[in-house]
Amino acid sequence: MSWGTELWDQFDNLEKHTQWGIDILEKYIKFVKERTEIELSYAKQLRNLSKKYQPKKNSKEEEEYKYTSCKAFISTLNEMNDYAGQHEVISENMASQIIVDLARYVQELKQERKSNFHDGRKAQQHIETCWKQLESARQQAQIRHQMAEDSKADYSSILQKFNHEQHEYYHTHIPNIFQKIQEMEERRIVRIGESMKTYAEVDRQVIPIIGKCLDGIVKAAESIDQKNDSQLVIEAYKSGFEPPGDIEFEDYTQPMKRTVSDNSLSNSRGEGKPDLKFGGKSKGKLWPFIKKNKGATPEDFSNLPPEQRRKKLQQKVDELNKEIQKEMDQRDAITKMKDVYLKNPQMGDPASLDHKLAEVSQNIEKLRLETQKFEAWLAEVEGRLPARSEQARRQSGLYDSQNPPTVNNCAQDRESPDGSYTEEQSQESEVKVLATDFDDEFDDEEPLAAIGTCKALYTFEGQNEGTISVVEGETLYVIEEDKGDGWTRIRRNEDEEGYVPTSYVEVCLDKNAKGAKTYI
Repeated sequence: MSWGTELWDQFDNLEKHTQWGIDILEKYIKFVKERTEIELSYAKQLRNLSKKYQPKKNSKEEEEYKYTSCKAFISTLNEMNDYAGQHEVISENMASQIIVDLARYVQELKQERKSNFHDGRKAQQHIETCWKQLESARQQAQIRHQMAEDSKADYSSILQKFNHEQHEYYHTHIPNIFQKIQEMEERRIVRIGESMKTYAEVDRQVIPIIGKCLDGIVKAAESIDQKNDSQLVIEAYKSGFEPPGDIEFEDYTQPMKRTVSDNSLSNSRGEGKPDLKFGGKSKGKLWPFIKKNKGATPEDFSNLPPEQRRKKLQQKVDELNKEIQKEMDQRDAITKMKDVYLKNPQMGDPASLDHKLAEVSQNIEKLRLETQKFEAWLAEVEGRLPARSEQARRQSGLYDSQNPPTVNNCAQDRESPDGSYTEEQSQESEVKVLATDFDDEFDDEEPLAAIGTCKALYTFEGQNEGTISVVEGETLYVIEEDKGDGWTRIRRNEDEEGYVPTSYVEVCLDKNAKGAKTYI
């Protein structure tokens, strides 16, 4: 089977067919190129998707990713990022192994085809020229019949030459040219087959890695431990308080009190506090036993429940110890470098390191002082928290990072705040008194009798409803002592009374006064 013998008269069709073959090859190159662009775009979208759902650094969201379900999600995002990388590998390999190679091959194929068909046209033109010469000779023979012998001789010579050229054309030149074209076309077919195999092999090469990525996602999903995550939630939000006790039965004419545990959260929220009355106009008001903290978090985390505060302080102490160790390592490195300079002056001036060494030492001292401060707060909190078998002390919302000097109190020793209090607005911290017919029966009851006196240690601005402002050094009457929530009810005159922080006043109770009690 040979194109030279079988298709000797199909020059134009072979020219169209070979051009079609080159067009198919170029179309395939374009297809692979668009596939690489799709792979790159897909990889980019996968990376953007993975990055979009990655937790932000130093944010509350990052703290939430300590749960195994969240860690599994992070692992899935990382595996998807690797999965995107494999699609980039597919794109790069197809571009380098298929597109570049076939593009160069197409150019060589076009040049070879052009050369072969140029030779074919040249052979066609040559045989046509010979045919014209033969036709001209025949005409000349007819015109010059009288010169028949000469014309016959010329005709015979040209005829023999034409027959020879025609034989060479059909049996030598054209077969050789068409054989080359056939070989060229067969090479094209083989090459496109090899390229298709490469196309499949490029995908096949990354299948194991893709399988590992998918296995990693499955493994991450299987690593989810709901029990562990539930325990982490308990550790993250456990306050350390005990639930309140039962409500005692009391005379309805007296304020309702609750038998509470020492560390009950409800104590710090002012439950059991009787309604204040200022000239009989204080019904239906909200008592702000704790203000809402609208500013930054206190340095000693005093706004948190004891257990959470202890965790935060312990975390801060650990961070400071790491910083101290880092600075000490740096100091040791500088000291060793200084020793090297002392032994080998040509390497550097030892005195040039003195400033850096002094700076590092100062940083270590500052960090140690900071650590001692947080360790003191931690020791105080751990002294308040139950030792797993003891009952935890109740929460105090009046503690902050800076404490004024301790003042001897004839009633009890109390902490002195820096003047800032927190209030958490919730359904538990807001006590709403509804006006009822039952309350109207006591609108005209006599004001509470004084059970002692107090002296203001600090100035307090009572800006919230139910509180009263006092000036440092002012003496007032105590009409209801601190019941464990950090507030004492005082009176200036008949029309002015309210609550002040207990740590802001020095209380002296009259032990013989009616209603005077001692609360621990």
